[in-house]
Amino acid sequence: MLIRPMTEDDIPAARTLAHQAMDQVRAATRSPGSPEPRTGDPSPEALSLWTRRAKHFLRHDPDGCWVADVDGKVAGVAMALRRDKLWGLSAYFVHPNHQGAGIGKALLDAVLGYSRGCLRGIIISTEDPRAARRYRLAGFSLHPTIRVAGVVDRTSLPVVPGVREGGPGDRDLCDSVDRQVRGAAHGVDHEFLGGEYGLLVCDTLVGSGYCYVDANGSPVLLAATGRKIAQRLLWSALARSPENAQVRIDYLTAAQEWAVDVALTAGLSLRTEGYLCLRHMRPPAPYIPSGAFL
Repeated sequence: MLIRPMTEDDIPAARTLAHQAMDQVRAATRSPGSPEPRTGDPSPEALSLWTRRAKHFLRHDPDGCWVADVDGKVAGVAMALRRDKLWGLSAYFVHPNHQGAGIGKALLDAVLGYSRGCLRGIIISTEDPRAARRYRLAGFSLHPTIRVAGVVDRTSLPVVPGVREGGPGDRDLCDSVDRQVRGAAHGVDHEFLGGEYGLLVCDTLVGSGYCYVDANGSPVLLAATGRKIAQRLLWSALARSPENAQVRIDYLTAAQEWAVDVALTAGLSLRTEGYLCLRHMRPPAPYIPSGAFL
């Protein structure tokens, strides 16, 4: 086994093993009586997004991108980012055929080296108990999270004032909100997110916030300086959902009850999900983190 820096040539193999590892986690953590998890080949759109995201991290965080090489083949991948004094783990997967051989620990040790000098750390973890154990042993506090999902009850949608379409000119506002809420700006990540998703902005005399939203009306990343601003943004995102589209809101801790209240009013259902793992910081709020950009 060789732990080495990741290159662009590693992306196809890393992408494939990441989806295989996630299929295994979904199957292993399925609740009794729940539907069979969706597995199999991901969509071309999902594969393309994973590739673009990996290239983004290789460009901006090359020292945080590592793979485990076994007999010349990629058996594990880990990608981390640094923004201001915040370190975050964006991806961490080991191929199912190579788990239990020490690859996960070696990869995590390598990627944690990129956190030197950072005051805070953040990881989003699945329900996989092995991953959660590694994160706790690395000094992270585990905050259980829930996911809400379903079709939005359109009769529940309120009239929301003060929310507008955002654009590249709002990057300074977004970075300012980031620093107030989570102690670090997203910086170059806003360029990527703005190219992939719609941006909603609310900027008032009493507070500011923003939300990236996908084509189904699901919030990808939301940050605000106050709960009322955050709720306006979340309602505006949900209002974008097409008729009968499935929306989901991930990684909600107990600090995000403002979002849970919106979701329940909108007719969405709740379920446990995994953990928000934090080091030397409290759960940011009001905040809905991105799985990849944290």
